[in-house]
Amino acid sequence: MDNFYALIARMKNIDRWALMRSVTRENVQEHSHMVAVLAHALAVIRRDVFGIDCDVNAVTTAAIYHDAGEILTGDLPTPIKYYDPGIMTAYRKVEAAAAEKLLAMLPEEMRPAYEPLLAEPDPELRPLVKAADKLSAYIKCIEERRAGNDEFLQAERKSLETLRGYGMPEVDWFLEKFIPAFERTLDDLGTMEYSEPKLQIPSDKE
Repeated sequence: MDNFYALIARMKNIDRWALMRSVTRENVQEHSHMVAVLAHALAVIRRDVFGIDCDVNAVTTAAIYHDAGEILTGDLPTPIKYYDPGIMTAYRKVEAAAAEKLLAMLPEEMRPAYEPLLAEPDPELRPLVKAADKLSAYIKCIEERRAGNDEFLQAERKSLETLRGYGMPEVDWFLEKFIPAFERTLDDLGTMEYSEPKLQIPSDKE
C-alpha cells in the first residue's frame, strides 16, 4: 500500500520515443512536467483570454498524472498503439488495470482524490490535457529538428496538423503567440544579456 510515490519517482526511468533516434532523450517524468506546464497555460488562456470558466488547478493536476500508468505498462510507441482499433482497445484495458493497481497502493482515505487522476479524467478536462500532451510532442519535434535531426520531421508535421484539427481556440492562440520562440537560440531569448565583469588586476601596493 505504501509503494505509490516510490513508483511515481521511477517515471524518470521510462524513456519516450523508443523507436526514434533522438538527440536529447526524454523520459516520462520530464514529459509529464512539460505537459502539466502546457495544460496550465491552455487552461489559463481559456479562462483569462477567452473568458470561459475553467478549473486551472484541476487541469494541471490531471496533466501531472496523465501518464502515471506507464510506470507499469511502459511507453507503447504510437505506430503500434494506433495500428488498429483492436490494439487500441486492448491497450486501454491494460491502462485501466494499471490505474487500478496504482490506486490500490494508496491508503483508502486518499483514493477518492486520486481515482479521477489515474482513471479516466473528467470529460471537461480531457481535451485540454490531450492538447497539452500533443503540444509537448510537437515542441519535442521542433527541438530535434533544430538540433539537426530529421528523424522527427514527419512527426512534427503530423503533430501540427493534429493540433490545428482540434479546433480549440486556446491551442491556436498558444501556437500563434508562443511556438515561434521555440525556433530561437538562447541568446535570442534574451537570457544571456549581461555585463562582462572587468578583469581586476591587483596593484603592487596590495
